[in-house]
Amino acid sequence: MLASAMLAGCSALPVAQGPGEIASSPWATESTPASATVRTQDAGWRHHTFPGKTPTKFSYTRMDGRNAVEVQAASSASMLRKRVRLEPAELGSVRFSWKVPQLIAEADMASRERDDSPVRVVLVFEGDRSRFSARDAMLSELVHAVTGEQLPYATLMYVWSNQREPGTVISSPRTERIRTLVMESGPAKLDRWLDYERDIASDFRRAFGEAPGALVGVGIMTDGDNTRSQVKAWYGPLRLGRGKTRVVSD
Repeated sequence: MLASAMLAGCSALPVAQGPGEIASSPWATESTPASATVRTQDAGWRHHTFPGKTPTKFSYTRMDGRNAVEVQAASSASMLRKRVRLEPAELGSVRFSWKVPQLIAEADMASRERDDSPVRVVLVFEGDRSRFSARDAMLSELVHAVTGEQLPYATLMYVWSNQREPGTVISSPRTERIRTLVMESGPAKLDRWLDYERDIASDFRRAFGEAPGALVGVGIMTDGDNTRSQVKAWYGPLRLGRGKTRVVSD
């Protein structure tokens, strides 16, 4: 997901790094998506960095008896991502959890200059790019020319906001193709594990006003690059509902 470097560090297919210890961890095993088709070389969780950005640190740990990924951002932004493929008819639920000890005081995901979050769960979708606005079409062409990657048709993120009410949909200040759904607001539930199960198709329709295309990627991301902040969080395993994963060869 590389357009992220240009789009607030939150959407496309960034520069790939080695999968590291997380790829073989119990967290990764529990996070295997169900009913998804992936190619052999893309089957694992990978750390992706964004050009010009300091990478966030991801590491496997046990936290309160749970398998978790600990994330530490220090004026940084990068993503732990897994390629999948779930056709629209296969879309079910996404289950995830996180623990956040503190918020980023100056963060505001509706602001280009303050678009940071202590936690993000990211879903990336295919779709009809002929529906792009002129602005997004130009951005997509630029991203493809520079990186060889396509700008995703749509990116849906689940986040924790400082002030906006749960259920609020925030449009990215950089592109209409990124929408954020607020799960928590304010400090009341800090420093505890929070568990979620969301209907993917329903949330996509709520955010974008249309039916979703195929789900082609999932990820987690903690960033403090825009506000020059330090933040820590933990993520539990990320699971997609329905069926068994199909891994296919090239």
